[in-house]
Amino acid sequence: MAEKKGFFITFEGPEGAGKSSQLQLLAHTLAQRGYECVCTREPGGTPLAEILRAIVKEHQSDEMLHDETELLLMEAARSQHVREVIAPALAQGRIVLCDRFADSSTAYQGVARGIDVDTVRRLNDFAFGHCRPDLTLLLDLPVERGFERTRRRVETQGEVDRFEKEDLNFHHKVREGFLAIAAAEPKRVKVINADRDAERIAGEIWQIVDELLS
Repeated sequence: MAEKKGFFITFEGPEGAGKSSQLQLLAHTLAQRGYECVCTREPGGTPLAEILRAIVKEHQSDEMLHDETELLLMEAARSQHVREVIAPALAQGRIVLCDRFADSSTAYQGVARGIDVDTVRRLNDFAFGHCRPDLTLLLDLPVERGFERTRRRVETQGEVDRFEKEDLNFHHKVREGFLAIAAAEPKRVKVINADRDAERIAGEIWQIVDELLS
């Protein structure tokens, strides 16, 4: 992979935290200030990785999708995504904004699914190589509040994926996993209170990003 020159920002958080909306707001602000951005997501980001995303998030069959298989599909999608999209964009000096990245695998497949976290981290390292995030914005809110938001989305869009179907205990573990990552890496991971007005959240995010880019 090409040498990294750009800036890599990831958005993480439990279901309903508003990651996608805040990513787009940040991208708009950065573009207004003359920065070249690439917006992408995980799992997904390339045609092949999007196929793997569909399997992971929408699998419906008599054949069980095992937790270990789910993790390996996530890592395969990530490996493709990094090499096809993220690394080339960073080598060109662009800012990459990614909706979920390796921390989600640690929180969802590691902590919540119960797969050994050190194993998940080794697979993460193998998949993304040197493309580690410079900054991770963890949008945090109580699990119940997140589910209120996803329930409204289901009512309007009629969409629900395998992770949103998990019980509250699973999602409490996901949140705990994210907060543990933030506690262990406070320099990289900034926790944002997502249970507020979107404009206030966007303002706090911009303050953090602007300070790092200045």
